[in-house]
Amino acid sequence: MTTTSTTLTAGGRTARPTASRTRRLLALARAETLLLVRNRAALTNALLLPVGFVGLFGLLGGVGGDGASGADVAAAVLVMLLVVALIFVVYYNLTTAYVARREDRVLQRLLTGSTTRVEALLAPALPAVVVTLAQLVLGYAAVAVVIGPPGMTNPVLLLVAVLGGAAVLGALAAATAGFSRTVESVQLTTLPVIVLVLPFAGMFPTPDVGPLSTVARFTPLHPVSELVLLGLNGTDAAGRTLSFVETFGAAALPTAVLVGWTALGILAARRGMRWAPRR
Repeated sequence: MTTTSTTLTAGGRTARPTASRTRRLLALARAETLLLVRNRAALTNALLLPVGFVGLFGLLGGVGGDGASGADVAAAVLVMLLVVALIFVVYYNLTTAYVARREDRVLQRLLTGSTTRVEALLAPALPAVVVTLAQLVLGYAAVAVVIGPPGMTNPVLLLVAVLGGAAVLGALAAATAGFSRTVESVQLTTLPVIVLVLPFAGMFPTPDVGPLSTVARFTPLHPVSELVLLGLNGTDAAGRTLSFVETFGAAALPTAVLVGWTALGILAARRGMRWAPRR
């Protein structure tokens, strides 16, 4: 005979143990990872993208202008790599996954059991975040070989950039999936976000002057670029080189912008996400 311990909340309702939720989420994430591993084309693209991306810019002579140092060029390439990974590995692929799971009634079946909506959305997101982190690590190694060793002023800010960018685009993916009728339509429904976000993502160095530069700093992906440059070279938006401690102060604004966009994305997802097939 076995007994099950439960925890009662103030209202008298039974609260599920955190450990149980974690195990359930990890089990769902493992299932999503298996689907990714079995998709050899997607897995190959995910692993080869960083090396190919860096190799291409190495052959083209790098980015950032004739006066740019090797560390500046390496940082610029890694910024572009991370932005592309967040857009396509996280945002586009997650939107496709959410729509496919919904239309196959997988989400409905999960929600009829003990799985919560948050867990159903996080399960496909975890492998996407892991792939993005792996791409950044592989890209860093490839940049060190092809272009030159990048800097590493504050690795904490690199992690914040990846997780913050993934949180924003993951929430936007759930919101976009809500008005995507089919997997095929995702190519169109994701286009507005991609077209509006990419030009202001800060992939190419620009002077920190003018109203357009100010607007760009408050777009979803520009803070990611700022945090990566701060984390690698300690360079802020004005082009100043900061110390390890000073980078935390400079990271306050881009981090706050990421938090704000994440909150807006979650609100949009709660209003727009559909859990049953659209017929």
